[in-house]
Amino acid sequence: MNGRIIGRFAPSPTGPLHFGSLIAALGSWLSARATGGRWHLRIDDLDPDRSIAAMTNTIQVQLEAFGLTWDGPVLYQSERGDAYAAALDRLKASGAVYRCTCTRREIGAGARYGPLGAIYAGTCRGGPTHPERAAALRLRLPAGRHEIADRIQGTWSTDADRIGDVIVRRRNGVTGYHLATTVDDAFLGVTDIVRGSDLLPAAVIQNELQRQLDLPAPAWAHLPVMMTPDGTDKLSKQTGAQAVDPAHDPVTPLVDAWCFLGQTAPPETPDTPAEFLAWALPRWEETRIPPGERLVAGGPGGGLRREGA
Repeated sequence: MNGRIIGRFAPSPTGPLHFGSLIAALGSWLSARATGGRWHLRIDDLDPDRSIAAMTNTIQVQLEAFGLTWDGPVLYQSERGDAYAAALDRLKASGAVYRCTCTRREIGAGARYGPLGAIYAGTCRGGPTHPERAAALRLRLPAGRHEIADRIQGTWSTDADRIGDVIVRRRNGVTGYHLATTVDDAFLGVTDIVRGSDLLPAAVIQNELQRQLDLPAPAWAHLPVMMTPDGTDKLSKQTGAQAVDPAHDPVTPLVDAWCFLGQTAPPETPDTPAEFLAWALPRWEETRIPPGERLVAGGPGGGLRREGA
């Protein structure tokens, strides 16, 4: 990698950081800092039904306790409505989006499933089937093969009909994740998006939005993710992930995350996060990250075990 990276970490304030999110935060922080680059913090608090105000502060306290400091002010998506509206106006003017009045139940009935969940069948592509209803806005994903070049996972590709037309504005007026993150990454000047590999399929949508909105296309680097004890799902707040507690031990989780990312363990356990990060930065090698490797909670003895994806 040449030049200085501008990275970001973008948690949703639905709960405190867990070990899986610490892996993503550390990986993106190291990728940026190792080049002398910048690292931003964005709070993805778009969804008022899921966001918990107190968690915004909790997440920031956790990151600071682990030594993962950021540049500039925190960016809050809840304050970015005007930017999203301007992007939507541009997409509407070009015909890149269309009104959809289908309900979630209607879509789910008999739906096929792809890497982003239920695949929308395009029912409203020719016009809303129920004009009297409130409408969401969907992005017209061009037909054919879509490829993403990823530094860690290699070339990933899928057909458009495995993704479908995703929502960029919900029926209740809330901006969709894909549009908001695309607009905000460009606003922050992000050059490299380093995040969990569960979001690799989302890069197809975001790449198309970058093209439609004439925004710069960042480089992609999708990290392996930690899995649930049975190995069937990503460890997350929804699957019962426990918060990492830097007040109890701020160093061990960092070292564990470092080792999970394929890096060589320090010869001795550092005393503080600052000491560990100072040791780690000049030794960070993104090429050592194993593509597709997973860390599974609850291995023999209740610890952690590795297995290939």
